[in-house]
Amino acid sequence: MKNNKIITYDDQYIRDILDNTKNIAMIGLSASWQRPSYFVAKYLIDRGYKIFPINPKEAGKKILNQNVYSSINEIDEKIDMVDIFRKSSDVDFLINDILEASPKTIWLQIGVINYKVNSIAKNNNINIVMDRCPKIEYCRLSGELGWAGINSGTFYNKRRMIKSIMK
Repeated sequence: MKNNKIITYDDQYIRDILDNTKNIAMIGLSASWQRPSYFVAKYLIDRGYKIFPINPKEAGKKILNQNVYSSINEIDEKIDMVDIFRKSSDVDFLINDILEASPKTIWLQIGVINYKVNSIAKNNNINIVMDRCPKIEYCRLSGELGWAGINSGTFYNKRRMIKSIMK
């Protein structure tokens, strides 16, 4: 059943999440460079985030030079965000392991909406973002989309931006 309800988040809420995140477990990260999850992971790594790929089919291998895990439970480091590239219904089966990891944020990718998990996250004081991409939000809020000629809605002094790029 398709829900046409538009989900909105305050820019400061998203900005705070991205600013306070260091370690991201990416559930469903593909080893294929053509897949959106791969693009997102590469972009986030290039911005200084540490990525922990979770993909049972690729466990024990490396994606983007990062060790791949079969489950979030195998990660020994503190996870700040869990970014999920799976179907909305699959999130129900992942939530208990995610709660055990105690992340600050659960992030459901574009097209992934699960209101049950939304309630569970809020009841456990975990930030939740649904139907969004951290790469796109980072680009939009940092002004990087504007560098590509896309109006991000973020205002900045173009002259100052050009001077900083030229340095």
